[in-house]
Formats: sequence, structure tokens, C-alpha cells
Amino acid sequence: MTALHTGALIAPQWPVPANVRAFCSTRLGGVSEGVMASLNLGVHVGDIPANVTQNRALLRTHLPSEPVWMEQVHGAAVIDAASSPADPRADGAVTRKAGVVCCVMTADCLPVLLADEAGTAVGIAHAGWRGLAHGVIEATIGRMQAPPSRIVAYLGPAISRKAYEVGAELFELFVKKDAADEQSFIGKGGGKYWCDLYSLATRRLVRLGVSAIYGGTYCTHGDAARFFSFRRDGQTGRMASLIWLTQ
Repeated sequence: MTALHTGALIAPQWPVPANVRAFCSTRLGGVSEGVMASLNLGVHVGDIPANVTQNRALLRTHLPSEPVWMEQVHGAAVIDAASSPADPRADGAVTRKAGVVCCVMTADCLPVLLADEAGTAVGIAHAGWRGLAHGVIEATIGRMQAPPSRIVAYLGPAISRKAYEVGAELFELFVKKDAADEQSFIGKGGGKYWCDLYSLATRRLVRLGVSAIYGGTYCTHGDAARFFSFRRDGQTGRMASLIWLTQ
């Protein structure tokens, strides 16, 4: 099977050891059609199952093993990907074992990729607003068993503040827990706000002691040619962000 072309994958630009490997897929390079065009990796979004199977096979040519696909529930449960049951219900994954691929799927939510500076542990978190509110980043870093000051983070493609309108109830949810989170919102009027997932995630990482933070420059909503976006399109495909260790 032909591998995905280079433009279909985004390689994080971050200073991690050579044995840490990671990338984020885009919507490019697959076989799905219509609203799922073309590299849809989600089995739960109404795509033709055979197309998803072929898309995942294309992705697999770039990986050392089949990713540990999770049933994401917008919570804060975190698995050890090396010993997880099949189809675990979780939104974060970690591993210290080479060749085990941690993975989250997104279509506006924020994938947070994590690696320790020693190259002994990696993790990934599915951080939409619910996951951020529930503490999925904190829980994932906690399972990595590495000092936060020695962890490097990469914020993958997500919806940006300029496109993410939310209501007052979401604004109040965050600000009641931490008044400083107000900095991650801009009032739009009429009880509406622009919400910055990148900023909310960065604040949590910094609060934990993570200072090496990279990425956070994409907008899935604004780049329809490259990214799926649930907020923009409703029915749409899913992209994957993946991280693993080599020997």
C-alpha cells in the first residue's frame, strides 16, 4: 500500500529526543469522499467502514504498530497505552514502552502532545473545553511519572479563538474555578465570548510547571482545505495526533 504523501502529515517542531516520534494527520491523502474527504480516521462519524479501514491502513504505514484507538468521552481518564484493554473509554494516554502508539482523534478539539526531555515517557491528551475543565492535561502529565519541568508540550491543530464562539455558561465555568482564565476569553457581546483553547491549555501547562510549550498556530475551522472541523461543517471526519517512542 502506498504511504501518505508528505503534505498529509504535520510533524511537530519541538526540541525532543530523537527517539520521540510524533505527527498530526490532516484531512489530506485518503480515500473517503464527500464531507469525509479524504483521510477520515473516525469509525463513528457516518463514513463508509471500508474507507475508514483503508485510511487507517495508510496511516499505519508511518507507524511501528497499530495505534491504541480510544473511545473519547470528553473526560479526564488516562490509560497506560501499553496495557490498555481494547477500545478504552478515555481521553488521555501515556506510555514508557517503545513501539506503543498513543493517539487521539480531533476535529476542533485540541490535541496536546507531551514528551519528557529524557525520552523515556510520552503522552497525549484530547483537550476540548470539557477535557480542559475536567483536568485531562493534569491527569495525563500525572501519569507520565516525569517532573513537569522536564516535559515538552506541543499543541496540535485545533479551532482558534477567532472562530470559537461560546456562551456565558462556559465562560463562567472556567472563571469560577480560576479567575485568571478570564484572559483566555474575549467578550463578543450578548452573553457570547471568543474562547481560546490554546491559551487555556497553555495556562494549565504553565501552572503545572511545564515551560517548554510549542505549536498552537493552526485553526481547523479556518482552513477547510486542510482540516476537518465539526464547528464549521457539523458532519465531518476526524484527524489523528499520534506519539510514540522508538528503541
